[in-house]
Amino acid sequence: MRRLLWMVAGLLLILATLWMILFVTKGRFLRGPFERIAGSQLHRQVRVRGDFQLYFDPFALKLVVDGLTIANPNYATKPFLFSARRIEARAAPFSLLRKKWSFHSLDLTGAAIDLEWDKAHRRNSWSFSDKKNGRPLTLPVIDEARLTETTLRYRDPRLRLLTDLRFETIRSEGARIGSAIRFAGNGTIRATPFMVSGALLSPNRTVQRGRNRLILHATAAGNVVDMRGTLPSLAELEDVPLQLSARGHNLARLLEIIGVVVPDTRGYALASRLVLHEDQYRFTGMQGRFGDSDLAGAFTVHNIEPRVRVEAALTTRRLDIVDAAPFIGYNPDVIAAKGAAGAVTRVKGTPRLLPDAQLRIEALRAFDAKLRWHVDAVRSRNVPLSDIDLTLSLDDRLLKMNPLTFTMARGRVTSDVTIDARARPARTTYDIRLLPTPVGQLLAGFGAIEAGTTGTVKGRAKLVGIGDSVRDSLATAQGRIAFIVPGGTFWMRNVQLVELDLGVFVQRMLQNELKKPVSINCGLIAFTVQDGIATADPILIDTSKNVIAGRGSLSFRNEKIDIGIRADAKKFSLFSGQSPVGIGGYFAAPTIRPLSPQLFGRVGIGLGLAALAPPAALLAFVDPGDAKSISCGPVLAGARSGAQRTVKGAKGR
Repeated sequence: MRRLLWMVAGLLLILATLWMILFVTKGRFLRGPFERIAGSQLHRQVRVRGDFQLYFDPFALKLVVDGLTIANPNYATKPFLFSARRIEARAAPFSLLRKKWSFHSLDLTGAAIDLEWDKAHRRNSWSFSDKKNGRPLTLPVIDEARLTETTLRYRDPRLRLLTDLRFETIRSEGARIGSAIRFAGNGTIRATPFMVSGALLSPNRTVQRGRNRLILHATAAGNVVDMRGTLPSLAELEDVPLQLSARGHNLARLLEIIGVVVPDTRGYALASRLVLHEDQYRFTGMQGRFGDSDLAGAFTVHNIEPRVRVEAALTTRRLDIVDAAPFIGYNPDVIAAKGAAGAVTRVKGTPRLLPDAQLRIEALRAFDAKLRWHVDAVRSRNVPLSDIDLTLSLDDRLLKMNPLTFTMARGRVTSDVTIDARARPARTTYDIRLLPTPVGQLLAGFGAIEAGTTGTVKGRAKLVGIGDSVRDSLATAQGRIAFIVPGGTFWMRNVQLVELDLGVFVQRMLQNELKKPVSINCGLIAFTVQDGIATADPILIDTSKNVIAGRGSLSFRNEKIDIGIRADAKKFSLFSGQSPVGIGGYFAAPTIRPLSPQLFGRVGIGLGLAALAPPAALLAFVDPGDAKSISCGPVLAGARSGAQRTVKGAKGR
């Protein structure tokens, strides 16, 4: 018993001596052992660059450190994971030797935390292992704390994200912090600067290494983004569902931040659920609007090398025609302000309609895409579009819209458009097909009356052009455009007006037979396109009463129209104009010239004959009715002018 008592007394004496030595010396001689022990536990270099004190005060360890640093791994861009200008703490005895540190109090001044991922996104600076994800930093339990001038830096090379945050002074008592830990800062994402502010709304769980309710507000490139969610740990964002909302003046500016290029839009507001999984941003349950159009669906952005890849499935119930303008190269703000007139520009005094917005070739290098987009209807006064389906793919500057289908005036159009921007300038292939459509329905979509019209029409435009805009590619286009009318009936009024057969027109009007249908045997309206000039090849319509033929051209270079249409009767007719109807002007301002120079010439001849013998004046307006019926085989085959024939085999018009 005496030996035991002497042993206990000796131990107490040793402890008292150690306590006295530590109290007197403040434990400054322990700086080296502290650095080695802490470094061995963290597998990082730990250094104290200023004063170091470690002693019992009286029964708790008191730690005072000036200039503490904990090194970052060598792949990080900053030397230190953690640094602090001054630390004053009272810790539970021997907790510094355990993995779970426990502090009665902590006063931290000028702390800077640097959290970084390596380029491969396999290791991070706050995980103390070479294995993927490693062993995360374990936060200590703190009864009372005061953190002043604390900053945090987060860097993710894969996301091209860098942010620097400043925290408000944090105070806690009884292991509890106030209502929130608030922060603000700035940064860049994919070279776009942003400002950010937010808060951890459950700071007490944060201190206890629990879940963190996060709210965040950011502004970047004219966009405002709000995000909220619950993080499983302080720096864990992966596989965490976050509620995201964004608004701004232009959706294109928002998507540019993550490396995706789309045409400019009007103001937008969208909300979705965001999950970051490995190299992916997953946006699901998206709902919102851009301009006066709605938008819903989901999309995923893959942050992979060498290009970002986007996959999207979107739906729109109502697409306003103004919001559709950017997709074909028009400025939506100008269209919204001026209406259809906003699509027209003037070049050397002449109106131009074709859009000349340039492809952003360099931007297309940055990402690939797969998109499916369905639009129920387009809201427009003059362009009756509905049921649009777009399948789009982009692979290293090769853009394909294959197919793009829509209903226009109740006629179904399907098209394949390929833009190969790998070539310089870009090479565009157009293949646009109008499926067989009742002409009555097609005209009814533009306000005409359907009754009495039973014919159908089908067509195809197949062109190849070179240029970085729609205007440039069509101005150099080669190919063919053809519309075929297999047969049917039309109102006589429409045919007689084209023919300008004044005698028959007046006769039918007086007999109240204006709506009597005229049979169309076949018809072809076709153009051969060379170097942007579309030449009629041919315009030919054969009816039961006449043959309508046209000549002329359309220019995609200057958008000029110069076409003449003439109808010759198959039967004798009095008071027939027998002269072309001219269609001229420009795409943006077409004109119709029913009184052509030929007709005025006939009037002159008639006046001359009238001077000799008044009844002879009628001879200038007599149509002998010698037009020959056209063979419908070449017409229905869409053949060129040289292949057209009459029913008797003679060369056609």
